[in-house]
Amino acid sequence: MAQPPAQTFAQPAAPRVSGSDADVIVVGAGPAGSTAAAYLARAGLDVLLLEKSTFPRPKVCGDGFTPRGMKQLIDVGIDCSERNGWLHNRGLRVLGGGVSLELDWPDLANFPNFGAVRPRQDFDEMLARHAQKAGARLYEETTVTEAVTDERTGRVTGVKGFVRGGANGRDKREVSYRAPLTLACDGVSARVALSLGMTKRDDRPIGVAVRRYFTSPRTNDDYLESHLELWDRTDPKNPKLLPGYGWIFGMGDGTSNVGLGILSTSRAFGSTDYRALLKSWLDGTPEEWGYRDENAVGGVGGAALPMGFNRTPHYRPGLLLVGDAGGTVNPFNGEGIAYAMESASIAAACAIQSLARSGPAAEHALRNYPTALRQSLGSYYRIGNLFSKAIGNPTVMRLATRHGLPRKTLMAFLLKLLANLYDPKDGDTSDRLITAMTRLTPSLK
Repeated sequence: MAQPPAQTFAQPAAPRVSGSDADVIVVGAGPAGSTAAAYLARAGLDVLLLEKSTFPRPKVCGDGFTPRGMKQLIDVGIDCSERNGWLHNRGLRVLGGGVSLELDWPDLANFPNFGAVRPRQDFDEMLARHAQKAGARLYEETTVTEAVTDERTGRVTGVKGFVRGGANGRDKREVSYRAPLTLACDGVSARVALSLGMTKRDDRPIGVAVRRYFTSPRTNDDYLESHLELWDRTDPKNPKLLPGYGWIFGMGDGTSNVGLGILSTSRAFGSTDYRALLKSWLDGTPEEWGYRDENAVGGVGGAALPMGFNRTPHYRPGLLLVGDAGGTVNPFNGEGIAYAMESASIAAACAIQSLARSGPAAEHALRNYPTALRQSLGSYYRIGNLFSKAIGNPTVMRLATRHGLPRKTLMAFLLKLLANLYDPKDGDTSDRLITAMTRLTPSLK
């Protein structure tokens, strides 16, 4: 699987199309939108970044970053040092079947050898302000409700929505913006795509995650912690092993981010009270860890995880779907930020090439976006989608936990596979095996 290079764009921007409000409209200032906006603005393009909320804002997330996510942040120019508020970690601690195993992040050429935690409360704003410094125009409290298309050609020519205002923030002023290209980075809601009839695919997985913060003595930890046996004990007489995992991420500020994720491949998906499940799981953890209601900081938050390219096509004339809007969450482990940013860097590269051209050549560059995305992630995501189906069977999940966890060499291989951390050219035996798997597996379409 090819690794996308760090983007260092310097091409001169093409003249703005007559009557447009920007060269590119980016809908959503989450990780995908702000990353794309930073790359585009750095290339000299006039970028309009539209965000429905105001910063700072909370988001439901585990707040944990693997080395793959750290690479994307370093590429876009974020200072990820500990002196800048990042709490680095050494690897992943995996628990299940009575076994606890600490696995260090691999030492690879393509990725740093550390992960980190950072609250989304300030992470998203950091990225958005970074895009602003690069030259993007950020409009907050601007909700995009639909795409605008050319009646004759069907090409996306901009977006419509409203701006909140007034003393109570409830007044709405309708707005519309035009540009030759729109990047839909509006997350799992995918309003832009839905307005065009681009619905999610039911043949691809989706997850649900819930999380809560607790004050805890476990706030400082050199490892992210993953619990592979997620038992639903809300009915004590009929406990169920679910396809998913729980996490405990020490935030370094006196709190832990604790949550769980469940896959749609489970029969229990959609019929489970996830908040009750979270409480049931945490009530089974040692009381001294502090994960009880009286130590909670805020309520339980939940969000969907659109996985494995579950919304396609990623391109239509005038529009690219980026990040969660295009279902780029890793189906192996539910990681979203790294892939939102990675898809954004690919989309930005295609957009810059397109806007520097004219005529059919410009559209050719945009049509390359889904191809480049598949080349980077398509084969790996096909394997991940099959994996998510397999562990939807409780028997498979139970056997994998019981017989896999005691074998550290096997688990080190699985860490590389599940976190998508390997060197395709100069790696060790496990790297070569994963490389062969992805090369032999047909890409998703």
